Amino acid sequence: MKTKAAIARELGKPFEIVEAELDGPNFGEVLVKWKVAGLCHSDLHITSGDLPGRLPIVGGHEGAGVVEAVGVGVTHVQPGDHVVGSFIPACGKCSACARGMTNLCDGGLNGTIGEMADGRYPFALANGETAGAMCTLGTFSQYTVANMNSVVKIQDWIPFEVAALVGCGVTTGWGSAVYSADVRAGDTVVVFGIGGIGINAVQGAKHAGARFILAIDTDESKLAKAKEFGATHVYSDVEQAKAELPGLTWGNMAEKAIITIGVADAKVTADATDMVGKRGVVVLTSMGGLDNQSITLTGLFVSQYEKVIKGSLFGSANAFHDIPNILRLWDEKQLKLDELITHRFTLDQVNEGYEIMEAGGEGMVRGIIVHDD
Repeated sequence: MKTKAAIARELGKPFEIVEAELDGPNFGEVLVKWKVAGLCHSDLHITSGDLPGRLPIVGGHEGAGVVEAVGVGVTHVQPGDHVVGSFIPACGKCSACARGMTNLCDGGLNGTIGEMADGRYPFALANGETAGAMCTLGTFSQYTVANMNSVVKIQDWIPFEVAALVGCGVTTGWGSAVYSADVRAGDTVVVFGIGGIGINAVQGAKHAGARFILAIDTDESKLAKAKEFGATHVYSDVEQAKAELPGLTWGNMAEKAIITIGVADAKVTADATDMVGKRGVVVLTSMGGLDNQSITLTGLFVSQYEKVIKGSLFGSANAFHDIPNILRLWDEKQLKLDELITHRFTLDQVNEGYEIMEAGGEGMVRGIIVHDD
């Protein structure tokens, strides 16, 4: 079948809108009609080259839609089901899954290559090229073929705009606080970067019972939003935050710091490490290129104060548990999701959306693409 899609064809170039031919679904695969896709910064890591991959590739790894057809061997969804795409599959069989670390499933290792389990690329372009799908989802396409382990069934009354958010950004941010940082009641938490992931780290920290939540971002409009979502203190200047933190914590500094800026660098990691106290934990959720040395520290204070620096992928979450769980928390009005959406675009406006995200200043927290019916 034919589908309209946005592809990354060349590094440093914007997404290109094309018509593609879609192959499948084959064994263990589902055909999904995407209704809503999320604009996540990780897709820009493909176009910038920070995440090495195979081009061309259909962008988008965050979305919600309807199952149109299923291949042989599909067990947990059927045509008509509403689903959220999980950008990391959960095969249940690899070593990571068997130990409960489904966010580290071996099946997620080819996300920037975009090939299916049988080795083929699902999209055929007019010039004879083949294209993979970002995280084997490709939500910047009206239709896609995905592995059954990459879709999570949800209740059909949940709005697609809300559901799309929990496939990556919300769960990553919330889990970075609740799971990766293990925020406890009474903790002081510092969140660096209040975008689509950071705002949900704020929510997660509040949900876990943090006493103080310090939000740091150079975009004043995002700081105003952070207050709505639970931040107790906001700063556009990290040095001011550093100066005021000892007074807030009676000299003990923060228990947790979470880094969720667009691209991590050595300064922000050093600032976060400075702001946590003894046995403080720094969670590095942000990404950078392979040549980006984003951790440069004085080891003396790390060792003498037993500080911890740890990475976080998908917020250390389990898609098949946490996607429904977070949606249930939203339904019970314990988490804000509708309020995250600040901008809506059509697929043709995908580059405009990313331009606004990169420029800042317009208060974008989460932008979404609403696909044509």
